[in-house]
Amino acid sequence: MSGNTLRLKRGLIMNKMAFWVVWLCCALITPAFAEEGHDGHDDHAEDHADGHAEEESGADIEISLAQQKVAGIVVEVLGVAPLVAEIAAPGEVKLNAYLTHKVTPRITAQAMQRHVRLGDHVVQDQVLITLSSVEMSVAQGTLQVAEREWQRVRKLGRETVSDRRYTEARVARDQARARAQAYGMTSSQIDALATGQTSTRADGTFQLLAPRAGTVISDAFIEGEFVEPGRVLFEISDETQVWVEASLTPREAMSVKVGATARIRVGDTWHQGRVVQVHHVLDEVTRTLAVRIEVPNPDEHLHPGLFVDVRIGGGGVVDALSVPEEVVLRSADGDWVVFVEHEPGRFEPVEVEVKRTIAGRAVIEGVAVGTRVVTQGAFFVQSEMAKGGFDPHNH
Repeated sequence: MSGNTLRLKRGLIMNKMAFWVVWLCCALITPAFAEEGHDGHDDHAEDHADGHAEEESGADIEISLAQQKVAGIVVEVLGVAPLVAEIAAPGEVKLNAYLTHKVTPRITAQAMQRHVRLGDHVVQDQVLITLSSVEMSVAQGTLQVAEREWQRVRKLGRETVSDRRYTEARVARDQARARAQAYGMTSSQIDALATGQTSTRADGTFQLLAPRAGTVISDAFIEGEFVEPGRVLFEISDETQVWVEASLTPREAMSVKVGATARIRVGDTWHQGRVVQVHHVLDEVTRTLAVRIEVPNPDEHLHPGLFVDVRIGGGGVVDALSVPEEVVLRSADGDWVVFVEHEPGRFEPVEVEVKRTIAGRAVIEGVAVGTRVVTQGAFFVQSEMAKGGFDPHNH
């Protein structure tokens, strides 16, 4: 057999072997692909079914009576009821000017020593600052001389001295006392200096006292600096009662009366107050009318400059379909919803339109009279619905 013939036969044999190897591989791989493809189809179908089921179950949630009690959920039958209408307006906390005092020197002086600091609570007549002044020194010296002269003249009596000298001595003493008082000394300080009952001499030092009890809300000075007359060294205010000024349109302000009740909201907290004044001059920029509300502030949580929401009574009485303001929540789509118990223990969100808020209640449209609506615990229902279940005992 020639070499060429032998090589040809070997090639045919190798081709047949390669064919059978390829065929065997295909036979082994195809069922696996078929099984995998089949399973993938089932998985997709199951995922689709599960997604559909989740979508179906997301429409409502079931909460047993025991679970509702644990969660604090309250359901009430919706009905029309009278509401005392309120006027809503923005407001700002301000100092009660009738309970605030600015402490200023009446002469040029040097700030020698600070006795209280910002935020301190002070009582009436408490020492605030020690000052020193050349003008006060002159006034103190004049007071001492005039007081001694008056005491001599008065002791001699009218029978010994002339009427003119007697009068001049008395007037000079009175003027010296008035000048020292006008410069900042109190009557008790003047008496002690004039009678020599104190170690203080005519050295020009004097103290400013707290004119009222309250909190130091400003003390803008530095020890050692010279301060001019009228410079505000301290501002003291009794913050246990503050003002809130609300901005109303002239038409709204017409329905507000002095003495009307008002509510002030800061965050989630409401404070009660009453209207004490309705201004008579419009704001030149906003063209609104300010209404002043007096608000008790025993814990001093309200501070000047704080912006608040104001609700003022005086809008009359209206019949309305309403729920507590806090149970109207935003859905994932941004719509307002309430939670309705359409079957015992089963709750679903229902879209509503909020027409207005009155006295902490939201006047709504979108649900019928007689509907059972969640009036407490709505946020809990919403959060549990988002999670897809609720079990207070983690079962």
